[in-house]
Amino acid sequence: MNHTPSAAAPERSTPEAALPPAPAPRFSKQSALAVLVCWLLVVFDGYDLIVYGTVQSSLISETGWGLSKATAGTIGSMAFVGMMIGAIFAGRMADSWGRRRTILGCAVVFSVFTILCAFAPNAAVFGALRLLAGIGLGGLVPSANALVAELVPAKWRSTVATLMMSGVPIGGSIAALVGIQMIPVFGWESMFLMAVLALVIVVPLGLKYLPETLAPLSATAGTASKAAGSGRTGQEPSGFSSLLRAPYLGISVLFAVATIATLFAWYGLGTWLPNLMQLAGYNLGSALTFALALNLGAVAGSVITAWAGTRFGPIPTAIAAAAVAAGALVVLVLGPPVGVVYFMLVLAGVGTHGTQCLIIAAVASHYPDHLRGTALGWALGTGRIGAVAAPQVGGLLLAAGLGVSSNFLAFAGAAAIAAVLLAAVGLKLKSKLSISPSPTGAINV
Repeated sequence: MNHTPSAAAPERSTPEAALPPAPAPRFSKQSALAVLVCWLLVVFDGYDLIVYGTVQSSLISETGWGLSKATAGTIGSMAFVGMMIGAIFAGRMADSWGRRRTILGCAVVFSVFTILCAFAPNAAVFGALRLLAGIGLGGLVPSANALVAELVPAKWRSTVATLMMSGVPIGGSIAALVGIQMIPVFGWESMFLMAVLALVIVVPLGLKYLPETLAPLSATAGTASKAAGSGRTGQEPSGFSSLLRAPYLGISVLFAVATIATLFAWYGLGTWLPNLMQLAGYNLGSALTFALALNLGAVAGSVITAWAGTRFGPIPTAIAAAAVAAGALVVLVLGPPVGVVYFMLVLAGVGTHGTQCLIIAAVASHYPDHLRGTALGWALGTGRIGAVAAPQVGGLLLAAGLGVSSNFLAFAGAAAIAAVLLAAVGLKLKSKLSISPSPTGAINV
């Protein structure tokens, strides 16, 4: 395994025995290839997340599984339950066992179980497979972002983290485009078989190009022992316990709750939008085109927020993005002309996904190296509570006869709540500016 100078976990030393800060990583050709592979894996992650929304109507009407809107929402939540498990534990695994093996393991898990969804004989098996695939899906993003954050210079972390997450809506856009062509001809099963491409193409590329940037904790145990013997206190404790006590407690909770609200809006739309547009009177092809608009907006949002986050800071930009999403979704409730609907969905994609990208960028920038994967896993893992709840809430609102507008209002409310919570994050960070940065470039908050 290759270990860059920035890979070693920082040690907390006494002033007399202070260690010089590690040199900033250089963005080499090898690093660029590793970032590209991580991005491709995130594209497949996004495809596998959004694919359920593209086949949901087919599962209700064609399988004979007896699915209602409420039970379809429950099945939609299963992948997000798995993602919550995967994100929480994979972030910690990446910090403990190494980024590379965690990323590749997650990619194999979500690919295999997504492929098996095509052969599910009933709704229960299908839901179980989606849950297992979700564990891999949830573990990939924090692990990949932790790896990428260590491969690029600190000044580019926010930009690259945001652009990395463009893979999610690009994968969703591919799911919508593929669904328009393949579902009428080959059936819903073909959509899940596409995951074989990740297994046979991208995973081998990962084996070749992904480095290991962080030594597993077991490999650094000897170093810690030597540090203790020389009077140093050793590495600052890592793990979730570190995130939930001073000096990280407040900011960790705010990041987590803001992510819950943001993912409620983003994945609620991703799961229900095609079905909502069909209920509004559009055919399947048109409904999937609306989903494509949402995801293309999210792709544009990744680029726009990458620039704006670098220019104005990730938190102020995230507040603006969340507010844009809330406003756009409220406009949809008013029943505007179809052209305005497309534009509002683009803005909703820009705002919801852009907000999440910026939260990831902020988390990656505000924790030290040895906590970065754990912090990303914490924010994204607890945030999956919103992703789990959104399909359920959407289905229950429809089952209660409250109509399509109730879904848009619920998702708009979540985006507005995210904006308020991120404003609280900004105030807390502003109050901590007097605290000097750590040797790793992170701000202890």
